[in-house]
Amino acid sequence: MTEDRPRSELVPDRDVAGAFVVRTGETEQSWVDPEDPTRLEFDYVQRIADALDACAPAGERLRVVHIGGAGMTLPRYVAHTRPRSAQIVLEPDAELTQVVRERLPLGRHSGIKVRAVDGLNGIAAMPADYADVVVLDAFVGGQVPPELTTTEFLADVARVLTPAGTFMANLTDLAPFDYGRRVLAGIAEHWPHRLVSSEPATLKGRRLGNLVMLGSARPLPVEVLSRKAAGSAFPYRLVVGDALAKWLRGQRPFTVADAAPSPEPRGGLTHFS
Repeated sequence: MTEDRPRSELVPDRDVAGAFVVRTGETEQSWVDPEDPTRLEFDYVQRIADALDACAPAGERLRVVHIGGAGMTLPRYVAHTRPRSAQIVLEPDAELTQVVRERLPLGRHSGIKVRAVDGLNGIAAMPADYADVVVLDAFVGGQVPPELTTTEFLADVARVLTPAGTFMANLTDLAPFDYGRRVLAGIAEHWPHRLVSSEPATLKGRRLGNLVMLGSARPLPVEVLSRKAAGSAFPYRLVVGDALAKWLRGQRPFTVADAAPSPEPRGGLTHFS
């Protein structure tokens, strides 16, 4: 573990026997119930799972690359819902991965391979046209690393994706979304179809929260995702069409020269859900 990376730990959930929270510093990174991989406690994780479900017919095998692993909530979900899927997790925190493997072991035939490498170098080493889905859900100290949202990095993600592949990203931001809009501008440079989803309270500027962004060369299943997001316990709203065009107006993507991390969470124990 690098010196500037906060220490991660597995904390038992007080209400659900056998479940754990992965806590890094003061941020709850993920929630895992190894007995029920389909139980997704954090709402943004459910939104990404919805998008994964809509990528292909139920049960169909996918190749998925996860940038950021923590407790491997989403890889476990895919392994359960789409057996035989090939998944690569890029997680630089080898110490955390070892603890997770010991206390929350993956199945012998899960198809999940973990590489102790950061997202930038891990994606650079991947072959072209490999992945059906690339999921970005990587945080250091509660912030998305700046090198993972530049247009140069997103170009490399586009190289790794198949022509019909989908990029999915979990970010955090707050109004007026100066950070998120620039990330979306980068996504727009590489994929003609995109959307943003978040909780209404975040979109209305009441607090910092999760922004789930999708980008693809093929049309996204907006109606399906909108219905699922609206019907969840903590509803999300999709930003598409004219509203999304307004988000993009006048924005320029981050580059290697001016990359910046996501806004820093303020005060107290935080989880993004």
